[in-house]
This record gives sequence, C-alpha cells and structure tokens, in this order.
Amino acid sequence: MNSPAFSKTELIKKFPLLEKLNRQRELTWINPLLSPSGNEKLTLQRADIEQAAARLQRFAPYIAQVFPETAEQGGIIESPLVAIADFKNAVQKNSDAMLQGSLWQKCDSHLPIAGSIKARGGIYEILFHAEKIALAAGKLKIEDDYNILANEDFQEFFAQHSIVVGSTGNLGLSIGIMSAKLGFKVSVHMSADARQWKKDVLRSNGVNVIEHEGDYGKAVEHGRKQALATEKCHFVDDENSQQLFLGYSIAALHLQKQLIENNILVDAEHPLFVYLPCGVGGAPGGITFGIKQLFGNHVHCFFAEPTAAPCMLLGMHTGLHDEVCVQDIGLDGLTCADGLAVGRASGFVGKFIEPLLSGIYTVADQRLYDLLTVLQDSEGLKLEPSALASNAGIVALQNSQEFLEYVKQQKISLQAMANSNHIAWATGGRMVPDEEYQQYYQKGVKS
Repeated sequence: MNSPAFSKTELIKKFPLLEKLNRQRELTWINPLLSPSGNEKLTLQRADIEQAAARLQRFAPYIAQVFPETAEQGGIIESPLVAIADFKNAVQKNSDAMLQGSLWQKCDSHLPIAGSIKARGGIYEILFHAEKIALAAGKLKIEDDYNILANEDFQEFFAQHSIVVGSTGNLGLSIGIMSAKLGFKVSVHMSADARQWKKDVLRSNGVNVIEHEGDYGKAVEHGRKQALATEKCHFVDDENSQQLFLGYSIAALHLQKQLIENNILVDAEHPLFVYLPCGVGGAPGGITFGIKQLFGNHVHCFFAEPTAAPCMLLGMHTGLHDEVCVQDIGLDGLTCADGLAVGRASGFVGKFIEPLLSGIYTVADQRLYDLLTVLQDSEGLKLEPSALASNAGIVALQNSQEFLEYVKQQKISLQAMANSNHIAWATGGRMVPDEEYQQYYQKGVKS
C-alpha cells in the first residue's frame, strides 16, 4: 500500500508526538480508543480461539511423533512461565522508581521446534492449511488419528503444494521448519536484517531461502509475487492473516492454566500487566485478543517497539495504520531487534486491537543490550535483543507520567498496584548461536 500524501513536515505538524518518534526518544503512548466493552465489538470471539485450540489438539499426536522434543507435553507447543524477582531487583537498583508488583517471564523464547513466539502462529497456520487441503482431497477425516500425516503418501501429497512467506527471521523459521516437515515445497523470502544463523537453520531443513537487500516490506512483496505466480501455493500473509492471529491467541488459554498453577489471581484487586514486543503486530495482537477475552478489563496489554521502528505506534496514533510507515517520518527502521525491524504495521491488527490495547512504549537498542546482560546475570535466561523489549516494560511504564495517569483513569488503587502481576513476554532467543549471544551480552556489559 502506498504511503499517504503527507510530507514528513506535514505529518509532524498534524501529530506533534511524531517529533519525539523522529528523534528516537523513548516514550509511552496511551491508547485513547481503549474501550471497557472492547470485546463486544470484535469480529472474532472466544469460540474462534477454542476452535483453533481444538485443531492443535488433533495435530498433537503427529507433532509429538515428528518433533520428539514436544513428546513430554503430548505434542502441545507451550512455554514456561517463570518468576524473575532477581531480575526485577537488579533493575530496580538502577531505577528511580520503586517497581510495584511481581514480575514474570513468559518464555516463548524457548518454545520447541522454532525457538520463538512465531512457533505459535506460524506453525498453526501451516497445520490449518495442511488440514484444509487434505480434508478437501479426501485424504484425511477429522476423526482420524493425525499420526498418519507422517506417512510417505502424505509427504508425496503435500509435495505437490508450495508455501511462501516473507520474514525478518523468526516467522520464517517456524513456517519453514513446519512446512518442510510435512513435505511442502517451501520458500522463505528474508530481509537484509535477518540473521545469518536463521538462514542457515532453514537451509539445513531443506527450505529455499531467498535473500533481499531491502527491509521486511520488500521480502513480503517478493514473497507475494512468487506465490501469485505459483500453482497450488499458499502465501503466509504476516500482515493480514486471521489464522496466524488465532494461532497466537491460543497462548491465552495455556497462560490461564499457568496463572492458576502459580496461584496468580487476576481481578480488580490483582491487575495483570502484559508487555509484548511488536513488529508487524500479529503475535502481540493475537495474544492481546486472547488474554482480553479471558480477563477483560483486569488485564492491561502494552506493546513494546524499538525507537528506530515504532510502526504500530505510528499507525495507531495517526489512525493511518498501514497507510504510513516509519520512513515517512525520517526513520530508517534499523535496529538490533531484528524481529521488530518493521517499517509498516499490519492494518488488520492495528484496527482490530484499537478497543483492546492499553498503550505502546518505545525502547532504545542500547537498553535492550543492557537488559539482556542483567537478565543473564540475574536469572540465567538467554534471550535475543528484541525479546528484551518486553522486560523494559515494568520500568518504562512505572517511570512514566503517562502510565500514572492511565492507572488513575482505570481506577486502579495503590493497593491493587502493590498486588499486581507483570508478564514480560519473551519472543525469541533459545536458538541464537552462543558466539552471537556473547556479542550481545558484551554490549550490555560495556555500557
């Protein structure tokens, strides 16, 4: 989609906040369109999430068979929720604010198969597509034991079909690995900022990796063109896919069980705050949708974006959504948070979550490195820089005047804030090569 007929000067004059974005200042933006009855206005509902979860349950025996690392969980792709009190205490020593509430890490960074949050939506979309075409061909019935998908005749059937996706890295990993395992011919178009090790992993799994000099948008554009020119080809549309979105939303059902297991209440006196790194928006949008379906106004979801690529904040604040990109206000979109290096947000997601999202904050690259080092030293958790955008949330917000006003507006009492729980949603890191991880770590040590 073309950018709007506004110059940088005109955009900043109309929306003064964009001047701070242009200067790459860390800031907090509260969503004025958040609605107490937001769930009632949505085109998707909890029943859609439960149907998606049921589909994953049908595939679970197959997943457990072909990916043995999931066997212990019965083929369900899930990550742990762990308390990170030592991290909170370490960060608090360097903060001017007393950080209220308990801090937890949702470790989608350690999801099996693809090692990132994209294992949720990406794998779900491929399974949805595989089931759809196998049912239509009469090769599969809903009542079947889906273990049969590992048989050679299914491999031959899926080999007649292609999958294409454009990615900065993590989505490509999940799409590529799952598609190749089923037998699909799969091509991943990757942007210039994608890490080499991610390309290497894909190629080792038999995936066709096509590299582009441009950013994420260029990779998607080329992927879409290839899909349109190829018969029996499914294009995974990260910007507009409802199936990707639903795949991410299923996380809420698993999180609910984990909260109960950890005796974490979510109500007016025990509010829950969730911090989600945001690139194009599908993963954090889907998770926000799912969590809001379960906990309503007692949960407060905030997106985190790098100061160099705050595409969702730009789109939602201006109301232009995917009609504007960060380059329009003079940013280059270059950031160490490669999974978040997106210039243009999903219009579908931005519009969908308008009544659900509490706000967005931005994080500078150096802070990501700093927090990566602190998290490793305090908790022994290995994350990639983009994932640390979530860990910045509790400090970024509680030090923010905008957040204090939000708390008052939401009528959250001082006692409720003291009882609050905060979840930093880690999006990737397990599969980062040790040598590259040590480079990240040292950048935090030296600052």
